[in-house]
Amino acid sequence: MVKIKICGLTRPEEAVFLNRNRIEWAGMVLNFPKSKRCVSLAQAKLIKAALNPEIKTVAVVVAPSLEQLEALETSGCFNFLQVHGSLPEQWQERLKLPVLKAFNLTDLSQYAYFQHCPQIAGYVFDAAAPGSGKTFDWKVLKELPRDKKFRVLAGGLNPENVAQAIASVRPDVVDVSYGVEYKDKPGKDGALIDAFAARVRGGCQEV
Repeated sequence: MVKIKICGLTRPEEAVFLNRNRIEWAGMVLNFPKSKRCVSLAQAKLIKAALNPEIKTVAVVVAPSLEQLEALETSGCFNFLQVHGSLPEQWQERLKLPVLKAFNLTDLSQYAYFQHCPQIAGYVFDAAAPGSGKTFDWKVLKELPRDKKFRVLAGGLNPENVAQAIASVRPDVVDVSYGVEYKDKPGKDGALIDAFAARVRGGCQEV
């Protein structure tokens, strides 16, 4: 069964949408003020406290410093660190939490290197502009050799296209943010999360 990651949570109130749909992973953006979904560590702890304890929490960061990663790790708030962009020196020696390395179409040349890093638990394949709600050509992923690490598909997924994405890419996890947000106000739309989960869990056989 394909797992679901709802990313970019900003309020504890959104946790109810994940809890009622038995969502497996929850992502929160930290240390990246350019993102409208960026939250503080204090806010992230409130969101985590509202989630069912079996939901895995993911700290999503962009080109972080080692100090930032260690602070997130020692906070006890997260199960995974998801890194977009570069990783700092000594990350392999210093970090203990498993890392999800994010890729877009511009940096797939680094894929082979991270396949040999034991701290890498999986890969997040995203659009060129993460969080933009835009998809990318899923065919490029078929050229990448698979291993035993998680494959997380992100980038423009929504209730209308997620079944097609699963049929095409066969990911371990589907990752959505923009595709389950209100169009006229900030935040996650519970009805869209319900629809997304229903398509992943029950509708994929229709493709």
